[in-house]
Amino acid sequence: MDESRPTLDIVAPFFNEAQSASAFAELLDRLEAAVSQRFGMAVHKILIDDGSRDDSAERFSQALSGSWEIVRLSRNFGKEVAVLAGLDQSRGDMVLVMDADLQHSMDISLKMIAELVENPDIDVVYAQNDRREASWRRSQLARLFYSLINSSQRFDIPENAGDFRVMRAAVARALTSLRDKRRFNKGLFAWAGFRQKAIEYSPENRASGKSKWSRLNLIAFSLEGFTSFSVIPLRIISLSGMLAALAGLLYGAKVFFEVMFYGIAVPGYPSLMVAVVLLGGLNLTLLGLIGEYVWVTLSESKDRPVYIVRDVLRGDVLRGDVLHGETLRGEVAADRLPGAPGA
Repeated sequence: MDESRPTLDIVAPFFNEAQSASAFAELLDRLEAAVSQRFGMAVHKILIDDGSRDDSAERFSQALSGSWEIVRLSRNFGKEVAVLAGLDQSRGDMVLVMDADLQHSMDISLKMIAELVENPDIDVVYAQNDRREASWRRSQLARLFYSLINSSQRFDIPENAGDFRVMRAAVARALTSLRDKRRFNKGLFAWAGFRQKAIEYSPENRASGKSKWSRLNLIAFSLEGFTSFSVIPLRIISLSGMLAALAGLLYGAKVFFEVMFYGIAVPGYPSLMVAVVLLGGLNLTLLGLIGEYVWVTLSESKDRPVYIVRDVLRGDVLRGDVLHGETLRGEVAADRLPGAPGA
């Protein structure tokens, strides 16, 4: 790779994408040719194998050309962590993050790169899903989620914006300094700041397979966002508790008034059960929510490495170096780590 030219690093995490390996490699080749011709930039491809259980890494290694490396993680750490591993390995003047399932198109990638090249005042260009095919219910739930998580914040997390984005090297280095163990990239990208611009896009259809995100995964991911970036759930439960206490006080006053002035008998069992179920449910909900926040705090306090790299493939050579989040053991690329000499 010509080091005299500016470099674009393409970071692409994948998990069990063996069927789309050949097609994605071809897309990268076309993207590399277009970037070289239009912007005069060299391209380095960094693929992150997030613990695939099939032969995805081998198929990618056979299909890729040019300057590339495949970082194989020791297990499945999740896409959020895989993106961090790719950013840790990147040293380009610009970094493009995209998925390996072919839903992120070449045209939008080039459009984002062009925006960054032509506008020196912009640091990040991100793709924003227009959600044209989303159902009304899902759109409303997404709008409610972003409204709640952005409440009382000094920064806003853009709605329907994911990892598909291009950024300058300074932004990538800033993101690698954020070593959260429980990662919510949407929030981290927004928290880091910098001058950002959105471009709307419609995701392409998956080339093969199906999405790894089930409804339960999406719910857990949303909860991850709340516990990492918002105190709103705790405030909602606290407000519910105060409303329940106020309702109990008003009901008690009503009962006292009826007994003292009208001699009406107080209904016992039904009213008692309603109070027990209501207050018990609120208490259990609050305890569970507090437990989620405590678990996040515990995960961060353990200070385990964010991820572990099994090995790195470069060309046809298998390198057996092990990267423990921030500490490289072995002889390869010690100067490629954040904070290392020459980094």
